[in-house]
Amino acid sequence: MDLSDIARKLGLSEQKLLVRKAAELRRLCDVQFDSSIIGVGEVCKAIICLEIAATRFGEVIFDRQKAIRLSGMSEKAYNRSFNSLQNGLNIKTTLDIRELGIQFGCVRLIPFVKKSLSLYKERFTASLPASRQASADFTRPVFTAVAFYLCAKKHKLKIDKVRLIEVCGTSESEFSCVSTSMKDLCHDAFGISKEKKDPKEVKGNRAFKLQAA
Repeated sequence: MDLSDIARKLGLSEQKLLVRKAAELRRLCDVQFDSSIIGVGEVCKAIICLEIAATRFGEVIFDRQKAIRLSGMSEKAYNRSFNSLQNGLNIKTTLDIRELGIQFGCVRLIPFVKKSLSLYKERFTASLPASRQASADFTRPVFTAVAFYLCAKKHKLKIDKVRLIEVCGTSESEFSCVSTSMKDLCHDAFGISKEKKDPKEVKGNRAFKLQAA
């Protein structure tokens, strides 16, 4: 299936720059590695390249569920292929709070997540030695994903944690570590009143801080 045909099926045919960028990414895939080795077929590769390109255009909404159906793969297999292809291209994952809100049907959470994540970044940076503060890096998608999950939990909204972990391309252990750190530093924003801090969790948070530093 031609890339332009796939773009049309996904409602992206008018996004000429996006389609051109996706074509460039697909050519780059072909030059750098054989995507079939990592289990990504031609149609799925084109769809994933369109999604990666869409993330570079902030105003473009990419319908991932429609893309998954078009790929003929399960959601889990698609997410795995997406992460493999993105890693193969050495592209850093970005996760948009607005896109998460749309994907998980929790659009009303967006302002809460933005505010709480900003508070966490501020407090976490302040907890580091002065020499390390400028190099604090929150670009990994796990921070956005965890903030989204904890805000949903605080507002009693059910979120598929396994799916969220797959979407952001992290591991369960990293997700849990960041979650502990966020609840420890920003219990007022992310915590639930009946929750009590576990000494092991606090210890784990300290380890996370040291690792980040």
